[in-house]
Amino acid sequence: MDSNTRVEHDFLGDKPIPADAYWGVHTARAVENFPISGTAISAMPDLIRAFGFVKKAAARANAELGALDRKRATAIMSACEKLIAGQHHDQFVVDVIQGGAGTSTNMNANEVIANLALERLGFDKGRYDVLHPNDHVNASQSTNDVYPTAVRLALWSGIDRLLGSMATLRGGFEAKAEEFKDILKIGRTQLQDAVPMTLGQEFSTYAVMIEEDEARLREARALIQEINLGATAIGTGINAPAGYADLACKYLAEESRIPVVKAKNLIEATQDTGAFVQLSGVLKRVATKLSKTCNDLRLLSSGPQAGFGDIRLPPRQAGSSIMPGKVNPVIPEVMNQVAFEVIGNDVTVTMASEAGQLQLNAFEPIMGWSLFKSIEHLSQACLTLKTNCVDGIEPNRELLARRVRESITLVTALNPIIGYEKAALIAKTAMATGAPIDDVAESLGILTRAQIEALLVPEKLTQPLGLSA
Repeated sequence: MDSNTRVEHDFLGDKPIPADAYWGVHTARAVENFPISGTAISAMPDLIRAFGFVKKAAARANAELGALDRKRATAIMSACEKLIAGQHHDQFVVDVIQGGAGTSTNMNANEVIANLALERLGFDKGRYDVLHPNDHVNASQSTNDVYPTAVRLALWSGIDRLLGSMATLRGGFEAKAEEFKDILKIGRTQLQDAVPMTLGQEFSTYAVMIEEDEARLREARALIQEINLGATAIGTGINAPAGYADLACKYLAEESRIPVVKAKNLIEATQDTGAFVQLSGVLKRVATKLSKTCNDLRLLSSGPQAGFGDIRLPPRQAGSSIMPGKVNPVIPEVMNQVAFEVIGNDVTVTMASEAGQLQLNAFEPIMGWSLFKSIEHLSQACLTLKTNCVDGIEPNRELLARRVRESITLVTALNPIIGYEKAALIAKTAMATGAPIDDVAESLGILTRAQIEALLVPEKLTQPLGLSA
């Protein structure tokens, strides 16, 4: 051993650890065992803060119940506060994808907290005879109750941000719906001309779809409030003092300000990952609908000469390395790609949940990582879609007005007056001859030009019973 290392020991033997590292032997072995993604759990700051909250609440409860002396408990809680404040997150070096149901992440947290606490007490890192990662930091706990509880807290925080991002995007669409409320256009079904609507009505639907999904996301968030802290290994509460589960849950709610509640059945809660599946399904729903909206934006802005051209998206960058002047819908495209990722993550969460066996699901790390990615990427995609695309959308007013004037779809409004067959005859004749609808109706002896003009007022075509006015 030299001055740059210290030696730590576990039941597998001795191992040199960098002298300045707050993590220890268990973390070191995990780093060697899981060189998978190249992404460390430090990439999930919400999870590290959540571990800080959980370990602090546990130490507080242990001290009150006599399972941990006040001096050690105070040092542990002080160390946890540093993690909660965002300090020392770089010491969480285990890969996000790992075996062991999250044990390596829990041990990484235990070791970092223990060594921070030792420093507060005036001892060198690694003096586990004074304050031990397992005996003291992990007192009355198991990975099997700490890890899922921390994941749920972290997801709660992420969902809060996603809800904020979705509300921001919804506000962007609502503003455009108001701005475009008097702009008539032809609606489309199955990519064919349908009946008139306003561009504002079209954009308002995008806002409503987001609002609906905000409500579904809040429902899914409520399910992850239920935690199994105090369950220890499988839910029986072994090695925890009487009353610990209730007290630890109470303190966790106070410390984190997240309304967590203790599960009614801790054995069930330790093995059941249904709340993760539900949340993932809602995220897939959000992604699917946002992707559909972006498909619409790409279609509506296609062109500029040979496409739909109803709207113009703000130009964000050159669209081609070979075609000068080409501009692509890159912001909707990035939302589409995030949606594809979220849908794939949902498959991962589904399979990982299904693979659980008996009293524990060993695959929560990949569930947590998949959910964190989905939430974070959707949050960022919503913000960039609003700021870099929706806010700058402009209508192609002249083109939309011309299409409404020339559209044979206006004949749909004649159905209640002359019946479907005669209306279809007018439409077919107008298509064949290229003549305006009023000329065709008059030439066929079905309606006079004056009657047509009174009926086909475009402003009356976008509301129920508009022709009765």
